[in-house]
Amino acid sequence: MAILIGCQSLAKSYHGRHLFNNLSLAVNDKERLGIIGPNGAGKSTLLRLLAGLEEADQGEITLRRNLRFAYVTQSATFAPGAKLVDLMIGAARSGGFDVAQAEVAAARTMTQMGFDPQAVAETLSGGWKKRLSLSLALVQDPEVVLLDEPTNHLDLEGILWLEQLLINASFAWVMISHDRYLLEKTAKRVAEVAPIYPEGAFVSDGNYSNFLTKRTDYLQQQQRLSETLANKVKREVEWLRRGPQARATKAQSRIDDAHELIDDLASVRSRLQTGKSRIDFEATGRKTRRLIAMEHVAKTLGDKRIVDDLNLVVTPGLGLGLMGANGTGKTTIMRLMTGELKPDKGTVVQAEGLKIVYFDQNRQRLDPTKTLKDFFADGSDAVVFRDRSIHVASWAQRFRFRPEQLQITLGDLSGGEQARALVGKLMLEPADILLLDEPTNDLDIPTLETLEESLQDFPGAIVVVSHDRYFLGQITNMLVGLEGDGKSGIYADYEQYAKATKSSRRGAKDSQASKGSAKSSAVDGPAAAKVSLKRLGYLEQREYEGMEAAIAAAEADMARHEEAAADPGIHAAPAKLTAAYDALKGAQELVEKLYTRWAELETKIRG
Repeated sequence: MAILIGCQSLAKSYHGRHLFNNLSLAVNDKERLGIIGPNGAGKSTLLRLLAGLEEADQGEITLRRNLRFAYVTQSATFAPGAKLVDLMIGAARSGGFDVAQAEVAAARTMTQMGFDPQAVAETLSGGWKKRLSLSLALVQDPEVVLLDEPTNHLDLEGILWLEQLLINASFAWVMISHDRYLLEKTAKRVAEVAPIYPEGAFVSDGNYSNFLTKRTDYLQQQQRLSETLANKVKREVEWLRRGPQARATKAQSRIDDAHELIDDLASVRSRLQTGKSRIDFEATGRKTRRLIAMEHVAKTLGDKRIVDDLNLVVTPGLGLGLMGANGTGKTTIMRLMTGELKPDKGTVVQAEGLKIVYFDQNRQRLDPTKTLKDFFADGSDAVVFRDRSIHVASWAQRFRFRPEQLQITLGDLSGGEQARALVGKLMLEPADILLLDEPTNDLDIPTLETLEESLQDFPGAIVVVSHDRYFLGQITNMLVGLEGDGKSGIYADYEQYAKATKSSRRGAKDSQASKGSAKSSAVDGPAAAKVSLKRLGYLEQREYEGMEAAIAAAEADMARHEEAAADPGIHAAPAKLTAAYDALKGAQELVEKLYTRWAELETKIRG
């Protein structure tokens, strides 16, 4: 297999702290590499090294000659007033296309992604900005794409779209992600960047679940090594205490070996101490069964109808997930529960003296000028948790903060560190209900696992908005799906919700297709005459006139193949699965070919 990017003996430190040392890694042709690891371990740094945006302290990175690669950052910023068409053409040009090729590639990509070419990038929602960032990478026709947390800001539909893109990609990719479901379904290799490994990383072939098995085996080996070294060190320490004569050459050599063993043992033990966060929300112990009752609730914001007739009772022990695309009103439902918003119709009744802890996805409680110490302790040296006074440094350590970080301002913390800090602050408040709006954003997998364990033990009610399917499966026992037009549904789990929304999307697509057919018949008169076809030959005119119908038919065929490839019934039959993916690939290539040809004809018509 051809190597596209090779890394040999990489070392990188920040402020005297080693991120990794002697790290070697190869990115191969058709690579599907997922990168995980705790916050601050160096994942994004490694990606920037691969992209050539930073230099390693030691080691070498080699790229295959004339390699085309694209890098998608966590948060994209766009120049004020920049139009999508200009950004897309500029990205294609940076990928090596000439002007004409860039215009065709940009038109094809924008059409496939559903973008308005004249839209201004800064006016897009967070989810569509993320899609734009991915599109700007794809339009360059890269051989390798480097992705840093690509699911950030994407809603569930966007994540499913990304999942299919990664599964069917013609390019190699390296992706940092904490989305375990996404890694399970898309990655063929997983690398964990973490200080518990001697060289800074552990790489395993296979998907995420296979990685977990191999990592467990590795850590058990390290534990056995630690025990063996401890026994050897014990014997050597006893020998040293008996006072060997250092004048003898053999004795001096054994002394040196003994000190080396002690150092080895210290190194292994220090790496095996992972420093897990300790998260434990405090409940009030309230016995009331009806914490919040929503009856016949209707709410509209501006011209957006959120819900028409929502009936819901929140009780202790309920794990409720709010589902729906971006903009359907999930956060609005939470604000109705807190009383911050009032319903247009119906009632929202809270139990008397109800205590609600609210994790805000925008993290408005985080004052970027405050130090971590002041945020936790409000100017004191201690916090009060369950009527016990705890020193602020000890409290910070529960969330994997080092003592020296107490004087760092919140604005200087990473996204994951800010999320951990907010969880640490909220834990100090007793609650009947936890309202968690995108709590998983930026959290690393170890912290996610700890958070899940804590929430599973919380006796009160939990209402959560999240696009992390694994997280939802761990803590919810009911879902409310918002459709964006006031309608809503109650579901037992994510699988039931996904099946219902898939059927709903298929019905909407069929309805749109019928409307599109009627519309095209209506415009075949005067409106069609606005497009001048004089620059096309007779056969090209016929081809152009039938292009829209041809693309619609090809996309319908592609959708059928996507459904067939997603059928769980064939996943245990390798031959059938291979045939299904080959058919899907052929259908996708046909759609792409038709869009390319359409863009060429459009360019010819408009001169």
